[in-house]
Amino acid sequence: MDTSNPVIQLCLEGSRAEFEHRPKAAHRLYRQAWGLASDDYEACVAAHYLARFQPTPEETLRWNQEALKRAELVADDRVRDFYPSLYLNLGHSYEMLGDQAHAQKFYALAAELGVTHR
Repeated sequence: MDTSNPVIQLCLEGSRAEFEHRPKAAHRLYRQAWGLASDDYEACVAAHYLARFQPTPEETLRWNQEALKRAELVADDRVRDFYPSLYLNLGHSYEMLGDQAHAQKFYALAAELGVTHR
């Protein structure tokens, strides 16, 4: 991950804000990252983090779907290591909406990449 990329920097700052229990600042930083994203890779990363601050499970799912859609459009390996997290988040989104079949599908995809759901 290129930590000199401005979108990545904003997401790292947002993660730091989350760790410091400053959710409003984290959400603001992730929104800035989304607004600054100039390609599918950057949009994937920003959407992945932005999904964590949505007011409803439906909106969380929508942002997680956006992150995966953008990842699938990236033509190189920059998102390869990101897929397990994308799949886990989608699985969790579907689980929160009571759609166990879709949840299990995405949990299984994550497991195929070596990450299991608890």
